Amino acid sequence: MEQLDERLKAQYASLSPQEQRVADFIVDHFDDLISYNSAELAQLSGVSKATVSRLFKRLGYEKYRDMRDELRTLRQSGMPLTDHREAVQGNTLLARHYKQEMANLTQWVNALDARQFAEAINALVKARRVVIIGMRNSWPLALHLRQQLLQARGQVVVLPQPGQSLSEELVDLSAEDIVVVMAFRRRPRIIRPLMQQLQQRGVPQLLICEPQAHSLFPLARWRLCAPLDSVSAFDSYASANSLINLLANALLHEILDSGRPRIHDIATLYQQLDELEQR
Repeated sequence: MEQLDERLKAQYASLSPQEQRVADFIVDHFDDLISYNSAELAQLSGVSKATVSRLFKRLGYEKYRDMRDELRTLRQSGMPLTDHREAVQGNTLLARHYKQEMANLTQWVNALDARQFAEAINALVKARRVVIIGMRNSWPLALHLRQQLLQARGQVVVLPQPGQSLSEELVDLSAEDIVVVMAFRRRPRIIRPLMQQLQQRGVPQLLICEPQAHSLFPLARWRLCAPLDSVSAFDSYASANSLINLLANALLHEILDSGRPRIHDIATLYQQLDELEQR
C-alpha cells in the first residue's frame, strides 16, 4: 500500500484547488502532521473541514484518523515517513530538529521516576557484575554505556559479542548481578524470551527503551525510557545518550571513594601505554 506522500504525488494534478492547498500544507509540514487533528489541519490550510475530509477519502482513507494511525505505526516501527529531499536541507530542518530534540529531552526528564532511578543506580553500584545487552540499534548504545560505567567500576561487559551466543554467558548470572537490557526499536525477537528467562532465574534487570515498549515493562525490575522521535527518516538517539550520561555520572557520584582513584589509575595507564593523544 502506498504511503501518504506517495498518494499525494500520484493524485495531486487531479485535486481541486482547495484540496491542493491542503496537500501543499501537508508536504511542507509532513514531519509534524501527526500532531494535527482534521479541524486544525483545515484551519492551518485555510480551507473547510469538509475539504480535508474529501481529500483524505479521495486518497483512500475512510477517516482522517486512519491516516494518523498509519503515520504513527510507521514512525513507531522506525520506517521513514517521507523521502522528501528538502527534509534534510536548509535552516527549516535545523529549526525543527532543534525543537524535536529539546522536546525529547524534556519528555524523558519529566517522565523520570526518581525512586526507580535511585534504586537502579544502587543496584549498579552493588552488583557483582554488570552485563549490558544490546542488539541492532541498541548495540552502539550498549557499548557507550559500558565505556562510561567502566571508568567508575569493574566487571562491566557487553553481550553479545560478534559471533557469540548468549546462553554460555548468562548461565552463571544470579541475583548478585544486574543485566541492563538496551531494547530500543526495532527489537530482535529474542529480547522477550531473554528477559523472561532472566526474570524466572531471579536476575535483576534494568530495561532501557523507548516509552512505547509497554509490553516489556513487567519483565524488568526497573525501567528508564528515552523517546526516539525525529523530524526525518531516522530515529534520534540523543535523549538515549543523555540518559546514559546521567546514569554514568550518578554511578560515579555514588562511589566517589573508589571511582575517582580508578579513573586516575586508568589515566595513568593511558600515559604509560601511550594509548591516547594528549589533551
